[in-house]
Amino acid sequence: MKITRALLIGTLFLIGGACAPQQAVVPVAAISSDEVLLEDIERRTFQFFWDTANPKNGLIPDRYPTKSFSSVAAVGFGLTAYIVGAERGYVTRDQARDRVLTTLRFFDTAKMGPTTDVTGYQGFYYHFLDMETGLRFKDVELSTVDTALLLGGMLAAQSYFDRPDEKEIADLAERIYTRVNWQWAQARPPLISHGWRPDSGFIKYDWDGYSEAMLVYVLALGSPTHAVEPDAWTAWSKTYSRSWGEWYGQQHLGFGSLFVHQYSHVWLDFRGIRDEFMRGKGFDYFENSRRATYAQYEYAKANPMQWKDYSADVWGFTACDGPTDATFEYRGEQRRFWTYAARGAPSFPTYDDGTIAPTAAASSIVFAPEIVLPTLRVFKERYGKEIYGQYGFIDSFNPSFKFDVPVQHGRLVKEFGWVDGDYLGIDQGPIVAMIENHRSELIWKLMRKNPHVRRGLQRAGFTGGWLEQ
Repeated sequence: MKITRALLIGTLFLIGGACAPQQAVVPVAAISSDEVLLEDIERRTFQFFWDTANPKNGLIPDRYPTKSFSSVAAVGFGLTAYIVGAERGYVTRDQARDRVLTTLRFFDTAKMGPTTDVTGYQGFYYHFLDMETGLRFKDVELSTVDTALLLGGMLAAQSYFDRPDEKEIADLAERIYTRVNWQWAQARPPLISHGWRPDSGFIKYDWDGYSEAMLVYVLALGSPTHAVEPDAWTAWSKTYSRSWGEWYGQQHLGFGSLFVHQYSHVWLDFRGIRDEFMRGKGFDYFENSRRATYAQYEYAKANPMQWKDYSADVWGFTACDGPTDATFEYRGEQRRFWTYAARGAPSFPTYDDGTIAPTAAASSIVFAPEIVLPTLRVFKERYGKEIYGQYGFIDSFNPSFKFDVPVQHGRLVKEFGWVDGDYLGIDQGPIVAMIENHRSELIWKLMRKNPHVRRGLQRAGFTGGWLEQ
């Protein structure tokens, strides 16, 4: 029997006890458990973006339900999620189109300039914005990488909404993207700066060394108006030497937090295409992320710090919430714990305090489904009562943290440990997109035909695979 999206959704409604749509329902046994699991996670996580966005301007909160500012990176993930929602039938295409239009119209007309009471400057946007006014939140930086993540969602929408009556989306995305002055952000050419503040100028750090900034450089190279030169990619990739190594049997460009190995891959299909560095190594960035995923998996199996529950089925370390910033005795040793931190393992930099982030494993499903799917099942079946809810997996949990002290986020659960109380937009977004890329390659297919993305990759020196087609 062919399993259609509508039939699968109807079955999930039936399983959940809600009223099913008026349609035939496939017996649960006819649908693979993996398909049911992924559909449930994807739909719940999509709903986070649909429900929490400000309907007046499209801004997405950094976290929920804790009241917060908006993250422009989360907006980029939200725009991508709306495409998935339209394709999967979670909302109609017209509903998704209208939400995207609201969002793009806001960013197109937002107040820009060198002062503090604005949304952005030189085409870039501030890292965090006030949810209601859309203006800069407190003294945060004008962020090059967060702007790139926002643009990833906008360009995906540009490629998806291609019908005649959707032309405004393409025009808005084009205008917003082409006014970004990437050359201005080269404070120390040819590298691109992390960002800028109106009171102190450019941040002293540039994007060098392997990181999530692949998307920054690809979009900067692909710009038809303010493009950087190819030497920017050359200079950046020359700094990879300090990131190359072997961890738990996996030789690759390392970074402890898995988000680094995931974010750019949400929109860029690196399978079969290589730049000069990867041609020299004999594999591509997709394989590099697969190896990084396996390194975390092997680290959790080895569990050198003896954290509770780490195993082949319980792993996943990335930037996420944590219980508190303090040191406590654990297994006879003084161990440091953190609130929000760039957790990771096993490569440098590494912060491991026993906190597990479901997004780390879930968003790696495209790289290693054979180890991710068993982990997602264990997360849901073993811990679901505490960590799985309305919008899927909460941001993080720590079975090892059972100290009777006040915590900054979440709560302590007797006999369980610490559990976060929030969902984070930048962690929810990759879950939706990567599950969909695993299931249908939807976002990758859209971005492969986007001329700006193709041009950026080619100017970075990528060859082979789909770029040759």
